[in-house]
Order: sequence, then C-alpha cells, then structure tokens
Amino acid sequence: MEGLPGSSLYGEVIAMGGGSGGVTRACFSCHGLDGEGMEKPSQSAPALAGLDQGYLHRQLDDYANGRRRHTAMSDIVSILEPRERAAVSQYYSNLPLPIYAPAGADAMANALYQNGDAARDIAACAQCHGRNGEGMGAANPRLAGQPAPYLADQLLAWKRGDRQNDPSHAMQVISQALTLSEIEQLSVYAASL
Repeated sequence: MEGLPGSSLYGEVIAMGGGSGGVTRACFSCHGLDGEGMEKPSQSAPALAGLDQGYLHRQLDDYANGRRRHTAMSDIVSILEPRERAAVSQYYSNLPLPIYAPAGADAMANALYQNGDAARDIAACAQCHGRNGEGMGAANPRLAGQPAPYLADQLLAWKRGDRQNDPSHAMQVISQALTLSEIEQLSVYAASL
C-alpha cells in the first residue's frame, strides 16, 4: 500500500474515523487532529506528525505482533490490516512537524544528550536521534517536539524491560544506567529541541 495513489488519504480516513474499529478507536482521539500528540496528567501520547514512515509502520506492526505492548494500542492495531497500518503510517509521516517553543536547556541533560557518559556506558542520544532531536531513519525516531511525559514513559518502559523492540538493544542498556532524575530531565530536554 505504501506509495500507492490515495494511500495517505486512506490513512487519514482511518486516523480520523478508526477504520473498521469505529470512531472510538480513531487515532486522533489520543494523537491529536494534526498528529501533535497529547500531554495530560493522566495520559500522554506521542506526536506522530512528520515521524519517519518506516518507524511508524514498524511500531504498529510491533503492537500487532506483541513485540511492543500497550493495552489500548494493541487492541486498536489488532483490528487494522497490514495495508491499513501502512496507510496510517504514510498519512502521519506526511503531516508537517509540530512546532514547539523550546525550553531552557539543562546543562546536565544537554551534556548527556549530546555527549553521553562513557564511564556509565551511556551513548549520546544525539548519536542516534540527531543533535537537534530530528531523528535518523526508521530505527531512530525524532524526539524533538514529543511530549516530555511520553518520552519519560518510554525510557521507564525500557528500564523496566516492558519495552524491548529496539533492534540494537541500546535503549535497554542506556535506560538501565540512567537515574530517574536523569530520565525526567533528558525527556524535557529532548522534547524541547
């Protein structure tokens, strides 16, 4: 379905209407009308707009096959056919990136993000996610502009072993070495890039 005429439009129909799952399963209800994500005290959902199409598609496939676990997402994705997952991925990847006002840079978070900490086996986030959090291909998503609570939730999921779909397993190693305070500060820093 990728690259076929109208597949992005088909993806928009699924994102806004929920496909065969109905409107209660529509992507926009958590990820926003423009794919900008959601940041609420009780719920955070990632911004999908402008993410790499291959990355988005792989994440949906990982929810479908159980490699990535999230009750709501697994339930929603289980209804989507492979071509529908491809179309939704194409739709969101074609949306413009959300624009956020940058927050002040924390010196510790900046140093960890840009340089890592070799003594603790922490690779620089910039090495895979880009110096400005722009992302680098299908395996390394954009972090800039994501809701900070969502980024922190993902780092904690890797730290606990609840998330294991990183092809190189670098995220498990890095997250294990980070303190809870560092996770919080890195998440805010990366989101603000």
